[in-house]
Amino acid sequence: MIEKRIAEDTGILVLEYPPQNYLPEPEFIPVSELKGWIEDNHLKALIIAGSGRHFSGGASVDALFAMADSAEPMELQMIKGKELLDYVENLDIPVIAAINGVCFGGGLEIALSCHIRICSESALFAFPETNIGLMPGLGGTYRLDEQMSPVDSLKMILGGDMINAEQALVMRLVDTVVKDEDPLSYALHFVRRITEGRPIKIINYVMQALKNAKRLSRKECMLEETRMFCDLARMEAGRRKKNEE
Repeated sequence: MIEKRIAEDTGILVLEYPPQNYLPEPEFIPVSELKGWIEDNHLKALIIAGSGRHFSGGASVDALFAMADSAEPMELQMIKGKELLDYVENLDIPVIAAINGVCFGGGLEIALSCHIRICSESALFAFPETNIGLMPGLGGTYRLDEQMSPVDSLKMILGGDMINAEQALVMRLVDTVVKDEDPLSYALHFVRRITEGRPIKIINYVMQALKNAKRLSRKECMLEETRMFCDLARMEAGRRKKNEE
């Protein structure tokens, strides 16, 4: 199951499939459900974590091969999972993975769809799919290659290498290794510091602008930045004028 919590303006999704939080299916929460929950609660940030000692060991091997023989085509189920992770990646609020213990396979693909990854010193990362005759199937090959060098990507994906937290930090797979605090607590403090007192529209525009820098041409980025700046300026001027009346 997926536990949904709210801490002030931050939503927390907890993967609850103990002990290693193996995922029963690629779409671990329906996109429509997640979208409605975020919008209805006007969330300013989202944190994804695992219950207990681990983030996620990825897909259950038994569930995975059962899916290959199910009535619903496997391709459709995988597409649903990819659409979910694309939705997470494209959210206009900060999304943070708070990682404890193992973060393997599909679990690592979930983490890679987040904008920021924070892990404990004990965290371990791997794409073990090639060991069972498979490969990452939820966008892991694309997203990992965006983060790491081709050599490191090949070692992890084709070689099935497992790396620890410090190696992950050096390889830029994670952004922060937490030494004296739970990653979830650290993530909560972090998002509060950057979003507290900020209107949701500013948060949305900043996230859009940062993503535009990766996806659009320089000219298009500058035009969009100008548009958003002027929109915010007009909104703030109107607010100040109203307060003076």
